[in-house]
Amino acid sequence: MTEPPKGSPTLEASGNPAAVRIVRHALADRVFHWVTAASVVVLLGTAFLPIVGVQFSWVTIHWITGLVLIAAVLFHTVRALFWQRLRSIWIGRADLRDAIAIARFALRLSGEGPAKPGKYSFAQKLIHHLFALVVLVTSITGALMLVRIDTPWWRRNPYWLAEDTWGVIYVLHGLGALMLITMVMTHIYFALRPEKLLFTRSMIRGWITRKEYGEHHDPKRWQIDR
Repeated sequence: MTEPPKGSPTLEASGNPAAVRIVRHALADRVFHWVTAASVVVLLGTAFLPIVGVQFSWVTIHWITGLVLIAAVLFHTVRALFWQRLRSIWIGRADLRDAIAIARFALRLSGEGPAKPGKYSFAQKLIHHLFALVVLVTSITGALMLVRIDTPWWRRNPYWLAEDTWGVIYVLHGLGALMLITMVMTHIYFALRPEKLLFTRSMIRGWITRKEYGEHHDPKRWQIDR
């Protein structure tokens, strides 16, 4: 048997063909997802709880968690570039056709919904790219803002950049944080919907069944190795 292509899922043996487990998320990707999720929740909590009156020593927790998030993002970026298929998450022409079909179906302009997607649907790819953009903006601006606080490795230097530049950085950081609140709430809502629970389980345990694969995915757009 030849070695599967980079990023290809594998099948785990089972007595019932419909219950065969298809690997959807590798362990490294699941760990990254949950580390990122926990980091974002802690960062949002330490950023906004003091604003609503919950007072505690939040600065140290915030910047240490920010470093954890930056490390996780760097790990995922390297892994995605060299060990995974970017095509599986990139939005292509087929995904744009799916988006148009979704819009036409929602507006009652067509009685036919979108075709079955590949490994990821258009909505999943879109939320991934939005999270990537917003997390990158908040991570980069947050890393720059570390210059303004004392850490074990350096002393604060609030004059490293001009005041106008700091203003732009703070606005971008705050705007990204506000967007993350809405995006996290939306992500949790869809993750807990009954018809989406198989994807949530796959992010916890790593697999979906062959039956779920056939019901929710187009084998031509997401090919698996036997």
